[in-house]
Amino acid sequence: MRRSAHARWQRSELLDDDERILKELGYTQQLHRRMGAFGNFAASLSVISIMSGTLLLFGYGLNSGGPAVVVWGWLAVGPLVLCLAAALAEVTSRYPTSGGLYYMARQLGGERWSWYTGWLNLLGLLGGIAAQDYGIATFTAAWANLQFGYVPTPGSLLVMYAVILVLHAVLNLFGTRLMNFLTSLSAWWHLAGAVVIIGALTLVPSHHRPAGFVFSEFTNNTGWSSPVYVILLGMLLPCFALAGYDTSAHLSEETSGASVAAARGIIRSVVVSWIAGGILLVALLFAIQDYAGTLGSQTGVPVAQIFLDALGVAPAKALLLVIIVAQFLCGYTVTASASRMIYAFARDGALPGSALWQKVSRRTAIPANAVWLAVVVAFVLALPSLYSATAFSAVTAISVVGFTPAYAIPVLLRLRHRDRFTPGPWNLGRWSRPIGWVAVLWAAGATALFLMPQSSPVTATSFNYTSVALLVALAMAGLWWRFGRRSYGVPRPGTTNAHDQIEEAENII
Repeated sequence: MRRSAHARWQRSELLDDDERILKELGYTQQLHRRMGAFGNFAASLSVISIMSGTLLLFGYGLNSGGPAVVVWGWLAVGPLVLCLAAALAEVTSRYPTSGGLYYMARQLGGERWSWYTGWLNLLGLLGGIAAQDYGIATFTAAWANLQFGYVPTPGSLLVMYAVILVLHAVLNLFGTRLMNFLTSLSAWWHLAGAVVIIGALTLVPSHHRPAGFVFSEFTNNTGWSSPVYVILLGMLLPCFALAGYDTSAHLSEETSGASVAAARGIIRSVVVSWIAGGILLVALLFAIQDYAGTLGSQTGVPVAQIFLDALGVAPAKALLLVIIVAQFLCGYTVTASASRMIYAFARDGALPGSALWQKVSRRTAIPANAVWLAVVVAFVLALPSLYSATAFSAVTAISVVGFTPAYAIPVLLRLRHRDRFTPGPWNLGRWSRPIGWVAVLWAAGATALFLMPQSSPVTATSFNYTSVALLVALAMAGLWWRFGRRSYGVPRPGTTNAHDQIEEAENII
């Protein structure tokens, strides 16, 4: 009893401190703080999702450099992503709000920096929903192919994708308690599922590829003649697979002890995902039985073909179900993260129709309209899949191109304006600047790379429309900045924004 009472007292103290910090940052508490440190970490781990990013682009990696690029690219990119995550975690500790990156950019660089950071972050999140949920559709279609002989078409995949989007939206309307449960379940499911898959691929097959194949085999099916360019294109796999850790920041207003928990959630989710994802990729590569057959699989999913060849039909179907559940939980969390970003951005008047998207349900404390907006835009982003063979890799590139500069901008501003930044309780100390500059330089290079063509010759069906999506997003941001920026107002620490003042008045009445 004493321990229970003491735990309740500690939690009450944390909540009071969280609300005080949030008020100092300019906002009043509206969302429910029912998420603990593990739930916050689990949310980012779920969004990064080693069952999604690593497996969804596995076939892309086999074509764009092959096993050698998959393995060494993963090992090389991981520390660079960790530098960016650590630098961002340091800023998150100082500014733990649902707005996350754009709020940080406002405090460190001003409104214009904040405005474009927010739009880039939003593009990354919406591209992330599209990539995750369309990937779920392809894996579900692969399972249906093994179970029923179903042959997917672009139209049927799009319908399946729409159904998954609706399911994620509906689940997101039930409140933070369900979110806390599902994100925690997702973390354990991902880790346990990875152990099961790695164990099966290690112990069951009678034949494994030699180490020379896994660590040195180079394959180029991109159409480009430059090996260096192909190797760089292969970096999309780890870049996409290890993105989404800003979820911990976006859920900070629903997390107790957010100044420390959100920062640690960012770092731990990247470290765990990098280690577990690397082991999973190596296990898959050793288990490949027929390289050409894996790439040309009738299931449409190379990972499914590896399971089928190495383990048999029944185990392949069972493991695909494990992956599909993990990916579904990931898509649910990405949708939650995007909706919180939309809610926060609208709360500060940055979106057309902000009054609609900032509304919060009084019963569940969930921004329901923002949830529906997120899935509708994600559906539109996937429409090119009806005619483009490279649409999926383009959507994943959209996510990376949105996320990466949005992560780097607050870090860059923190480096440029040291006088404006007071470190929070979690910080890098004397390592802050060197880690920060490595992160910024890496982000700039990665962003430029994934705007480039991914296959040759460049035609209407192989065109990388990532650059088009980025230009559209920036054009919308620029146009709305010109005509709608008067409504935009990110509060400075110690003030309260207009929306929160209205809410307070309504509560008093």
